[in-house]
Amino acid sequence: MHRAVNRTVILLLLAPLAFAFAACNKGGGASSASGVAATVNSKPIMLSEIDTIIHQKYQGQETQLSQLEMAQERLSVLDQLIQQEALYQRAEKEKLVPSDDEVAQRINQLKQQAAMTDEQYQRQLRDQNKTEQSLRDDIRRELAIQKLEDKWTSKSKVSDREVEDFYHNNPQQFVRQRGVGLAEIVVDPRDNGVQDDAKNDQEAQQKIKEIHDQLQNNDFAQVARARSEDQSNAQGGDLGFATEDDLRGEGFPQDLIAKFFGPMKVGDITDPVQFRGRWYIFKLTGKQLATENLTLDNPGMREQVTNILLDQRKKILADALLRVAMAEAKIVNNLANEMLNNPENYSGLRPAGTPASSPGAAPSASTAAPQPSANAQPGASLNQNARATPSASPHAQASPRATTAAPSIGNSSQPQRPATPRPAGQATP
Repeated sequence: MHRAVNRTVILLLLAPLAFAFAACNKGGGASSASGVAATVNSKPIMLSEIDTIIHQKYQGQETQLSQLEMAQERLSVLDQLIQQEALYQRAEKEKLVPSDDEVAQRINQLKQQAAMTDEQYQRQLRDQNKTEQSLRDDIRRELAIQKLEDKWTSKSKVSDREVEDFYHNNPQQFVRQRGVGLAEIVVDPRDNGVQDDAKNDQEAQQKIKEIHDQLQNNDFAQVARARSEDQSNAQGGDLGFATEDDLRGEGFPQDLIAKFFGPMKVGDITDPVQFRGRWYIFKLTGKQLATENLTLDNPGMREQVTNILLDQRKKILADALLRVAMAEAKIVNNLANEMLNNPENYSGLRPAGTPASSPGAAPSASTAAPQPSANAQPGASLNQNARATPSASPHAQASPRATTAAPSIGNSSQPQRPATPRPAGQATP
């Protein structure tokens, strides 16, 4: 079994500043009706922050949520924002907040990874209603939480005996399946609002042809970062490793799959191919034509097993850190309290100006919760690499670390806070 690719590693903070923030009391005693959804040691989390995150997650289709679904979404997002705030305040207490230079270095790193010019970067900031200062504040928060977690989880050690025991107790998990490694460049004829966007079929066909010609003398990953209209562009188009079943399950045409496993060689690229309403060019980055049982003598296997065990231990320690930070914080959840005090009044929880449904009604076909992503993209569940890892082993932190990045189009797996006005007398970190 292989680690699933995370296609949202480099993304801008989730939500643009799209709602006006209501006034709040400094002590956190105001209800969510006045704009304060919760406080963490008197630091407010605004209801507006929650709604902007939901707005971005559902790409503007959140009005289709029923009242109960919206209430559940708000509670879920608020829980994660509370956890982030508790961890950030713990990082402040331990003097782990990064310097201005560290923040600037992180911004430059993310811009380079996204292959974004200064002009594109500034345009994306404007499109997302972000400012340089609000972006720096968000990145400072992300780096502080990362430093905090690293401080408490970096002390884990794994012995050679533990590596051998884990391998011998789980041999079925260390199998390299027959499959291929792929990277992609995508052109979507729909108007997606991304840079260099093709907005109709004619523009899409012209653009994919230009890209194919461009690839004759340019690096695939660089072109993917600059021109692909898919979130995989952040990784240079990399989709990771996939078996034939993976590809069929993602809707790849059988003749294309046959080329991957047949005449194509590692490093080859395909001609433009159209399916599922989009144009693609694929690069074959790896090829494994026979299933292979891996042993500890295989290159990198001991390191791989060590990393699996370290990840497991770091996840437990990160979870313990979160629990301690939450226990030490004084948290007032106004939104949850208001729901308990007014269990029938869900209409008051909907965003302003959106249609209301019957509180207890199940969503109809027209009001069912939309999927967070507008399209199910081919390759979305392709694996990151060919090495086998146990399904139970964690590959991500349990705590709600925000994944902040340079401006880009897409959704993040964790909620991130838009720039928030602070009450008078309260410093912005």
